[in-house]
Amino acid sequence: MSASVLYDAPGPKAIIRNRVYAVLGTLVVLALIGLSIARLAQKGHFAPGMWDIFNYAGIRQSIADGVIATLKAFGIAAVGSLVLGVVLAVGRLSDHRPIRWLATTFIEVFRSIPLLITIYAVWVGFLTDHSMWALALGLSIYNGCVQAEVLRAGINSVPRGQREAAYALGLRKTQVMSSVLMPQAVRAMMPTIISQLVVTLKDTSLGFIILYPELLQTARLIASNTQVNGQYPYVSTIVVIGAIYVAMCLALSALATWIERRGRRTKTGIKPAAATEPEETSGVLEAPAQLGADVMRDAGD
Repeated sequence: MSASVLYDAPGPKAIIRNRVYAVLGTLVVLALIGLSIARLAQKGHFAPGMWDIFNYAGIRQSIADGVIATLKAFGIAAVGSLVLGVVLAVGRLSDHRPIRWLATTFIEVFRSIPLLITIYAVWVGFLTDHSMWALALGLSIYNGCVQAEVLRAGINSVPRGQREAAYALGLRKTQVMSSVLMPQAVRAMMPTIISQLVVTLKDTSLGFIILYPELLQTARLIASNTQVNGQYPYVSTIVVIGAIYVAMCLALSALATWIERRGRRTKTGIKPAAATEPEETSGVLEAPAQLGADVMRDAGD
């Protein structure tokens, strides 16, 4: 029985009790899932006709258009949030007090406002006729503030000695930030940055509020405008669209893992040269011997 800093190690009775609770909890969850499936099946949501609608070319094309629209908004928002995050992080670490206060105020204000309100305000106030740009701009503002805090934490995690050594070499602050601090901060915080990008991808579903034809809006239109045997295929549509969202997020996570592994395999430093045997130079060893002979002769004289 091992001790722990956070809690005492459970004894034999506690282990048995925890296993019983785990089994009972699992059975309850499975029972609730089975009950839900049974009720949905009773109402006909799992009938073959509910799933045959995805064999229609029109519905497939609508889903493909929704995926493309989602990826467009995500691509713009991802680039915008990263660029804005770098600018805000550098501004918050600036030596100039007005710039630091302005960046801090911007970050704290837009992190406190719900993302849905930001997207809706941008759409109503500035980009009513351009819902994609309104969605991308709202996502860029909110996620850029989050990415700024992530990058700031990464910069502060770099050992202070590296910054001082760079200044000692005569580098300016801009060079220190771009060449020393920022690359190490990005590498250290890469998992968190990618996690926030996954959140950005999922938040594109908020575009249905401003009538942007992204994936969730497409799913809502399919489920509400298609009727099979007097039923609307909400369950089948949710399952299919949810699977597409999961696939996109897993693909983004796989890309992030590949980038992280590739970064770890990057070779750094200078490989030391192999040691070789010293070369014998003619006249080097004879000179001390001749000098010793001359000294002995002079002493004899």
